[in-house]
Amino acid sequence: MTASWSTSVTPVAPPRAANPRLRFLLYAATVTGIWSGLLSLLVFGIGHVANVSFVVEQPDGSMAPIQWFAVLLMPLVIALIAALLASLLRGRSHAGRLVFWIGTLVAIASAYGPLAQPIGWSSRILLLLMHAITWALVVPQLARIVGDSEPGASVDRSE
Repeated sequence: MTASWSTSVTPVAPPRAANPRLRFLLYAATVTGIWSGLLSLLVFGIGHVANVSFVVEQPDGSMAPIQWFAVLLMPLVIALIAALLASLLRGRSHAGRLVFWIGTLVAIASAYGPLAQPIGWSSRILLLLMHAITWALVVPQLARIVGDSEPGASVDRSE
């Protein structure tokens, strides 16, 4: 016989009262987004030391440099948006898997941006590395949290 919470991704089932709320998802997104931004800024700094050109093509066809604060803040903004979207799946079957795979597909689709830019491969690779850092820190964490809200993943301790 298996426990009702055996499908939870955490080793001990959380009580139903502890199912993730939007506030907790936003907190996790803030933490992972800040770390993603800091690590991306580190990659950006290493690229600048190595004389890698960080420019992107604008809609009007001109080239503009990527600013350091955009590298720092963009992962945080993306993580917060991902948390808001992931919260829509709370309490649904397979929510954790859905968040993980949809987040992975969005990350793969976002790789088109650096690949389509008319820039050198060193710039593309470092921009893709920043995308990968953000995916690796944000998506699995949000998927784990939302997965604990799936039906049967928590127990009612009042019984």
